[in-house]
Amino acid sequence: MGWFDYFWKRDATPPEVVQEETPIVDDVLLQALLNGETITREKVMTLPSVNGAVDFISNCIASMPVKLYKYKDGKVEEVEKDDRVKMLNGDTGDTLDAFQMKKAMVSDFLLGKGGYCYIRRNRNDVTGLFYVEDRYIEIMKVYEPIFKQYTLLVMGAEYKPWQFIKLLRNTKDGASGVGLTVEVSKALETAYQTLLYQLGMVSTGGNKKGFLKSQRKLAQDEINTLKKAWANLYANNNENVVVLNNGLEFQEASNSAVETQLNESKKTLQDEINSLFHLYPDDFERTFKEAIYPIVKAFETALNRDLLLEKEKKNHFFEFDVKEIVRVSIKERYEAYKLAKETGFMTLNEIRRRENMPFIEGLDVVNVGLGAVLYDTNKHVYYTPNTDTIGDIGDGGSEEQTEEEKQEELKKTQDMLLGHELAKEFDESGNSSDA
Repeated sequence: MGWFDYFWKRDATPPEVVQEETPIVDDVLLQALLNGETITREKVMTLPSVNGAVDFISNCIASMPVKLYKYKDGKVEEVEKDDRVKMLNGDTGDTLDAFQMKKAMVSDFLLGKGGYCYIRRNRNDVTGLFYVEDRYIEIMKVYEPIFKQYTLLVMGAEYKPWQFIKLLRNTKDGASGVGLTVEVSKALETAYQTLLYQLGMVSTGGNKKGFLKSQRKLAQDEINTLKKAWANLYANNNENVVVLNNGLEFQEASNSAVETQLNESKKTLQDEINSLFHLYPDDFERTFKEAIYPIVKAFETALNRDLLLEKEKKNHFFEFDVKEIVRVSIKERYEAYKLAKETGFMTLNEIRRRENMPFIEGLDVVNVGLGAVLYDTNKHVYYTPNTDTIGDIGDGGSEEQTEEEKQEELKKTQDMLLGHELAKEFDESGNSSDA
């Protein structure tokens, strides 16, 4: 009986509507490839390896203090009393402090369209730094390949590029970047589906999928009873036995490639995610150079472009203090200090400053070699303890000469006078030249 009979005969039963069901694909890699949607950031962060990688990199960069330097008379000096430095290392004026702001921006850099921070200004003074989630940022671009222009929209409000610090990954327009969730979405989707597969195995108690074979036709009541028993078996661990009557046989479905090689697949995915983030568990130095340092330089460049005034860009620059991350053990650190002191690379007060120790008068001396010769960096004089002499680097002379120095100067004077006498005799003999 069709729909025509149903409309004309009110007592007729409406025909059954058959709905097509989407087939379930068991292989997680195939399921990831068939899924056309880009994996979301929320799903990616449920992966322990991805969450750990993002947390490690963002924590490392957020832990580094930011300093402001300037060139003056050919030297580099640190600018300590600057409001921007205080905001980048402490109170930003936002609900997020400096550590949380930098951490959030690096996370958006890795997984989103980029890290964005609004700069609140009062004329030329920066009065606040406000982190903005990348999902609230919309870009309006002028499609000009050479002279690129754009504006930023936040909740409908329009802002200029110079009003934001922009930390962008693999950007082509300087307005937004490309996160890993877009760039390698299929690899991350595969890892996510593998996690779901493991959770499914745990929730079913490890029971295998399969089907029942019967030598006779079963009534509908028998089929419903079997379905209910099987559902209870997979739903919880209380029901662990299903009784099969005579003529029924359970046939286990064939294992998929992912199921039979789950441990190998997990290890491979872990290695691939480490490779995506450039993490090397046994080599921190390589991890720092490939995973952390490029983001640090990108962050410094963004700060120099958007936080500095145009007149400051000639001789000022921001820089992360990476020593907080690469600081080694106390024994290795002290051995490095000893070498720096012996070679004249650092003074004792400079070493004490690195260790946050107070200044001591008289320790600003550098060993410049030549036995026991010391150079005072404040007074700019040389001091030789063995002879108790002081030499001024400014005039090239000395307050007190040794006997050897006096003999050397006397010899130079005698040679000069002898040369003048020989030249005079040569001129009187008539063989002189215009010289």
